[in-house]
Amino acid sequence: MGKLIKIRLLKALFSFGGIILSYLISTSFATLLLDDTINIYFSKYWINLLVGIGIIIVFTLITKLYASSFRNASISELVKVVIIALAVLLGNVIIVAIQDLKKVSIAWCVLSFLFLLVLSGFLVSSLKILSYTKFTIHNAKTEGRKRVLIVGAGVAGTMILREIQTSDKIDYNAVGFIDNDPVKIGSYILGVKVLGPCESIAEIAKDTNTDIIIIAIPSASAQTIKEISNRCLDTKCEIKTLPGIYQLMDGQVSVSRLRNVDVNDLLGREPVKTNLKDIMDYIEDQVVLVTGGGGSIGSELSRQIAEHNPKQLIILDIYENNAYDIEQELKRKLPNLNLTTLIASVRDSIKMDDVFKKYRPDIVFHAAAHKHVPLMETSPNEAVKNNIIGTYKVVKAADKYGVKKFVQISTDKAVNPTNIMGATKRVCEMIIQAYAKKSSTCFVAVRFGNVLGSNGSVIPLFKKQIAEGGPVTVTHKDIIRYFMTIPEAVSLVLQAGANAKGGEIFVLDMGEQVKIYDLAVNLIKLSGYEPHKDIEIKITGLRPGEKLYEERLMEEEGLTKTANDRISIGKPLEIDDEKLFATLDKLYDEAYSESEKMKDLVKELVPTYKIDRR
Repeated sequence: MGKLIKIRLLKALFSFGGIILSYLISTSFATLLLDDTINIYFSKYWINLLVGIGIIIVFTLITKLYASSFRNASISELVKVVIIALAVLLGNVIIVAIQDLKKVSIAWCVLSFLFLLVLSGFLVSSLKILSYTKFTIHNAKTEGRKRVLIVGAGVAGTMILREIQTSDKIDYNAVGFIDNDPVKIGSYILGVKVLGPCESIAEIAKDTNTDIIIIAIPSASAQTIKEISNRCLDTKCEIKTLPGIYQLMDGQVSVSRLRNVDVNDLLGREPVKTNLKDIMDYIEDQVVLVTGGGGSIGSELSRQIAEHNPKQLIILDIYENNAYDIEQELKRKLPNLNLTTLIASVRDSIKMDDVFKKYRPDIVFHAAAHKHVPLMETSPNEAVKNNIIGTYKVVKAADKYGVKKFVQISTDKAVNPTNIMGATKRVCEMIIQAYAKKSSTCFVAVRFGNVLGSNGSVIPLFKKQIAEGGPVTVTHKDIIRYFMTIPEAVSLVLQAGANAKGGEIFVLDMGEQVKIYDLAVNLIKLSGYEPHKDIEIKITGLRPGEKLYEERLMEEEGLTKTANDRISIGKPLEIDDEKLFATLDKLYDEAYSESEKMKDLVKELVPTYKIDRR
């Protein structure tokens, strides 16, 4: 901090000193031209001199010229110099008028103004010219520097280019722009030519031996970024992009803000946007329990909740390593957070009762569950124990101890399930809706698709397979899935908690389903390899319980829009509560006796469950 203050002080002294020196020289020249002797200057104009210096100091502060970087000086700095010179001229004229001096004094004021304007302008311009010359020489040395093609010849692209050209810490050499505006094609921006439209990216990148492509269009839609990224994937270049339009609005466009293009950019839809500030009041000063708080969704929920002043945050998880990681992270970031981390299983009814009795949570986010489809197909009893019985026990404890809101994390695999994991999640939804009808607690469920980057999801698996040299395994070339990011999933869960009335199933509009095969191809390209040449893609066949596509809701559920047009509510279905609870008791007994008929028993509760008999 001390070094920064010294640098700013030196810049201020340089600005003041430079303008004052220009003023002294200019007034001296004016005096010599008019009166032939410098002595007259000191005897007649000393008051003007002091007033002028005072005006320079005041107006340099007002215009903040001292804060300008003359190395990157532009018209705005020259305008500030003109304003200062005019202020000095006006001050001198007023002093001359008061002193009732001769007409020669007015001429002296004008000459002083002109000299000050020329000398100060020359000072600013010369520093800019010296800086430009220095970096022109630096940029001429292209050996060993990465060749960069910038997509987008607009404001953001120009700002990126200017930083490349003026920073001696960036080893880039801009070889050209790409832009679809026919007016710009063939023109030059800061000496760099606009070479052609986006459809020619691959050809231009090859002709210019490009190493890196920078997508500098922060205002572009997700679909446009997807289309450009797909064209860039054919070039084998490293691809970087700006995070978004807010970076441009905040003046934060710079090379340091660039990030690698990832699979999220290739989904081709706008992210679901939720203004958490407007909906998170219900978290403040509440005791919040997150089960499965160490998992991908649970940990992100914990982060968001922790930022909104809960009275107490309780993270509960059976896996101690994950729970420890999120606990330590939150302690570092928010040392004043009232945080409690519990290692416990939702299957343990005595422990759940103790937790709810001791901590009396106001809000519960239930994210604890087994989620891996193939693993649960071979261990259906464990799926029932953890997902159904575990949820049932947490729900009963929430009802017993008067929890205000209970949000159940569900999945699109609960709709017309073809696997035991999805079927157990559908039973969890039924438990939520049954309790919503009889409890003072507000019970709701949130249903969403595959979460990009979550533990055990397809993207981390593909990355690991690519790192090992392949093959990348895809179960079927035509398999498609809905995808969302972890922040989208968490924002949906939090909004569900804010809007919950009781019994709803909140459903996210996740756009079009995405081919897993296409994700594999794109991820291989993003990693710098060529599919089927450098990295093989192997089709392994559908796994037990896996279907080609997922559904967001059953036909009879219907959808009702919410204030957020990307979030809808599924209509609650009629449930035979008596049969549900009687079957839950039966499932408990059969699961812990290690029944061989668990899938058939679950089907009694979920008629739409199509058992995979393979």
